[in-house]
Amino acid sequence: MVIANVNPPMITPEVITTHLTLDEYRTMEETATERHEYYNGKIINMPGGSEVHSRIAVNITSFLSFTLRDTNFQVYNGDLRIWIPNFNHGTYADVFVINGEPQFNDHRSDEILNPLLIIEVLSPSTEGYDRGDKFRRYRSLASFCEYVLVSQFEPYIEQYYKEQHENNDHWEWRFYDQIDQSIFLRSLNVEIALQEIYRRVKLA
Repeated sequence: MVIANVNPPMITPEVITTHLTLDEYRTMEETATERHEYYNGKIINMPGGSEVHSRIAVNITSFLSFTLRDTNFQVYNGDLRIWIPNFNHGTYADVFVINGEPQFNDHRSDEILNPLLIIEVLSPSTEGYDRGDKFRRYRSLASFCEYVLVSQFEPYIEQYYKEQHENNDHWEWRFYDQIDQSIFLRSLNVEIALQEIYRRVKLA
């Protein structure tokens, strides 16, 4: 199925200031106890996750790290920023994977330019943002070709992956809503069962 519109209305996280330079933001973020995004001078406060949110992210990170340990893929958690040059935007993903060596922004060691796969565990306060503007900005990264959105309230996962059609990129969509299903991550050639993603998670 080809997605014609992947930009639903956005629910924007709280913008807490519009007056920091990029250097000031980076200095602040080095010692901040909470994560913040940077977008063209705007500092966006990212709310903390729940225990379930954290458990799901750890399950995915642990599974992929073990499965990919002898490959060229490298798995990262939400501590490392993704930098999106076209939008002057620094953001965080719950889990992401690169192929080969990391490409860093501006000779830094905390801002990655080349994510291949990005996985977000959805929260009520940021779901619209993850589906909308954040996904649109991610798509400007040449390396980025697969996006996975994971519900923390029920066994439900959405997968977007990029395919080339007549010199144009199209994003296709699939969903998984049964706990006994598995999702095939095309960018990694890896299958992961929903039971692994939701291991030890109490779902409604």
